Amino acid sequence: MKFHAVRAMSRRLAAPLSDADATVQSMPDASPAKWHLAHTSWFFEAMVLEPFAPSYTPFDAGYAFLFNSYYEALGARHSRQRRGMITRPALEAICDYRDHVDRAIDRLCRDEPSERIDALIELGCHHEQQHQELLLTDILHLFAQNPLHPAYKDYAPDEGDGESAPLGFVRFAAGIGEIGAGDEGFAFDCERPRHRVIVSPYRLADRLATNAEWMEFISDGGYLQPLLWMSEGWAKCCGEQWTGPLYWEERDGEHWTMTLSGWRRVDPAAPVVHVSYFEADAFARWSRRRLPIEAEWELASQSRPVSGNLLESGRLAPAPAGRGGLRQMFGDVWEWTSSAFSPYPRFRPAQGAAGEYNGKFMCGQFVLRGGSCATPESHIRSTYRNFFPPDARWQFSGVRLAEDDDDA
Repeated sequence: MKFHAVRAMSRRLAAPLSDADATVQSMPDASPAKWHLAHTSWFFEAMVLEPFAPSYTPFDAGYAFLFNSYYEALGARHSRQRRGMITRPALEAICDYRDHVDRAIDRLCRDEPSERIDALIELGCHHEQQHQELLLTDILHLFAQNPLHPAYKDYAPDEGDGESAPLGFVRFAAGIGEIGAGDEGFAFDCERPRHRVIVSPYRLADRLATNAEWMEFISDGGYLQPLLWMSEGWAKCCGEQWTGPLYWEERDGEHWTMTLSGWRRVDPAAPVVHVSYFEADAFARWSRRRLPIEAEWELASQSRPVSGNLLESGRLAPAPAGRGGLRQMFGDVWEWTSSAFSPYPRFRPAQGAAGEYNGKFMCGQFVLRGGSCATPESHIRSTYRNFFPPDARWQFSGVRLAEDDDDA
């Protein structure tokens, strides 16, 4: 059962953390690991158990206030920027809460099976898989603030020889295609309905942009040239004194970065990661290219297997590209597109509180595609639309370049 596999994965991801690790909040956009573990349990409680299991007794009536995120229809909530103040309940109590919810879900599925309940549990599983990735990105941000820069896990991703394959481009013809999820299988509401799109001829980079290429961008004054930047991005770059990707630090002429395995030298051949949309767009302009629109990305990915350097690889860091053809479409880093996160034609949000899941965020966000090294393989698909504000940097986000095919 997917439910048990997903719930077990969250436990494994939290296993290396102390109670203190799981409690602290490093910035308003991040949440404590303990909160992620509790919130995903509250989701099953609020969306499945309370509506469909009349005999269900909540583990603690106060948890609904503590662990609701943004669901206005489900009541008041603790403020997001103060989640790190929830020193109690302790991590052990949150684990007991998870067990309580898991047993209740098992009873409900046994005693009151229904397609509606199954669909909501599946939604809850994919919701939890989103929070599994957030748990990792938030822990990385937290550990980066610690002067000791602890490792989340004592392992060392293999480093390549620093050489990456030359950048190439794959051509795609103009035409009418279809994107978006069909009626069968799971997808979030924002991925539907499937619809036709028209694309002009374009070329898509055959691999992700690398750290070596980003170093060239830095050396050429990429963070110092306002003409490369969106106005808001330039203001953010200046105001926050960006000089490179998040977590980069220069030591004796070498670039180092904080990773989930602690401080490491930046691998020139690996994909650049932890860059905002603003940085990705500036880099594309500097490269005399552009970011892909999401329809271009999805059409190019439709015939590709959903496999790559994803969470199950255990690497938890982007890996250098191999050689040959269009690659790294899934895994390694989320790829910024130039597309605003907006509704597809004839979009309808889900009914009830679940309708607050995506639709209310379709303003001021940009779409990312493809998943990352922290994305579960069973969670990603070619139609998946991730989204973040354009200044977000703490996610595993990177760049794939595109360009118009003027020779077509």
